[in-house]
Amino acid sequence: MISFSFVCRKTCWVLSLWLNGYRSEVSFFIRNMSSSTSSVPMKKQTVPENEVQQVQLLNGVEDLYQGVVVEIKEYIDSSIFIPLLRASLSQWKQQGKRGVWIKLPIEFSHLVNPVVQEGFRYHHAEPDYLMLVNWLPYTPDTLPVNATHRVLVVQEKSGGFKGTGLWKLPTGVVNEGEDICEAAIREVKEETGIEAEFVEILAFRQSHRSFFGKSDLFFICMLRPLSFDIQKQESEVEAAQWMPMEDYVNQPYNQKHQLFKLIAEICKTKSESNYVGFSAFPTTTASGKKTYLYFNSSDFSKL
Repeated sequence: MISFSFVCRKTCWVLSLWLNGYRSEVSFFIRNMSSSTSSVPMKKQTVPENEVQQVQLLNGVEDLYQGVVVEIKEYIDSSIFIPLLRASLSQWKQQGKRGVWIKLPIEFSHLVNPVVQEGFRYHHAEPDYLMLVNWLPYTPDTLPVNATHRVLVVQEKSGGFKGTGLWKLPTGVVNEGEDICEAAIREVKEETGIEAEFVEILAFRQSHRSFFGKSDLFFICMLRPLSFDIQKQESEVEAAQWMPMEDYVNQPYNQKHQLFKLIAEICKTKSESNYVGFSAFPTTTASGKKTYLYFNSSDFSKL
């Protein structure tokens, strides 16, 4: 029998396996970046100085840093959008807002140049959208640089971490006879809806007298995301998100518990350096059975 405990990028997963007296766990880590917000394209708002006159404003979602995020979801001509943007910027300045973010899906790229002409700059780009930003105050720009690596993390509905607020690597169960690399991909999909491909095992740890007195192997693995929109598993996962690497590493719980801290630091080191783990190489046994050999393949060019 095989049991599973997970971590996956914008995730990491833990996989646990019971086989011949050993239970092995695998944790998966994926690199990337992602952000999502939502808003209504525009709204009517009364101008404070004139309770009769009404103007159309873009409907932005306030962030946690006195900023506003506007997501364009429907086509709008630049000749209509720019006057709305100007009126909105004037209103937000009066309200003391700081950073204004505009998320432009690729299909609305006709708005990029007009928005840049209004003082916005590029912040980051994903395959399907561009994020632009404008710093409103007459003070030095303190907007954060774009996060280049994120970890897919979850909060559990049950278990020891329920209600703690900890964002942890996802967990799950490996089916009997299932390979670690394939189980990791499956569990990531089941828990978060993220499609991914296996990259490598980054590390593992061994412990004894664990579940039902069995020995325990815990693997830290890396996956590469093929999609980014999260669809969490309602039965087990309270919440899921792509978290900036630094935020994941610096969680108080990780800093207080050595194993969690080491796992987080391994993920961070992988994202920042040439740390190399063990790739899964498909092969066959002498009897012809399909299997995987995990090893550092960086020095093997003719495999």
